[in-house]
Amino acid sequence: MMKGLRIFLPALLLVFGLATVLAESAPEHVCETKNGTSCEDCLKNVTCLWCIKTKSCVTYPVQTILPPHSLCPLDDARWGLCWMNFQTLIITLSVLGAVLIIALMVCMFCCCKCENFGSQRFEAKMQRQANKTKTKQDERRAEMNKRHQEIRQKYGLNGPNPYARFS
Repeated sequence: MMKGLRIFLPALLLVFGLATVLAESAPEHVCETKNGTSCEDCLKNVTCLWCIKTKSCVTYPVQTILPPHSLCPLDDARWGLCWMNFQTLIITLSVLGAVLIIALMVCMFCCCKCENFGSQRFEAKMQRQANKTKTKQDERRAEMNKRHQEIRQKYGLNGPNPYARFS
């Protein structure tokens, strides 16, 4: 029983591995079978690229980011949409990406600047409050000294300190 399992398990893994390899290589030829059809039929599969000049449907070359000129010129290549050539698609996506990055940077700049502005405003408010408190405290201290002077004058303690000569 165990010996049969040792033979059966590797064979099963080999069959699944071959099936996986064949399944992965099969989509490469799916696009080529649509040669001579229409752009819409070719682009139903996302891995396909339609070339208007040669009216051929080819598998998109994922190894290179952009399809080489020998395969199909960019202005004749269609991918995803039949009405927009690949060159226009690249330019449009680049411009949209740049606009999004600039908008993000402007938002970050505005947020940081507004935060600092709010912080400065808060600090100025706190400084005004501290100045008010200090002014009130100085007024109270002056009023208290005035009262003390009045009391000293009332009881005749306004002159020199009698204990000063001992020090």
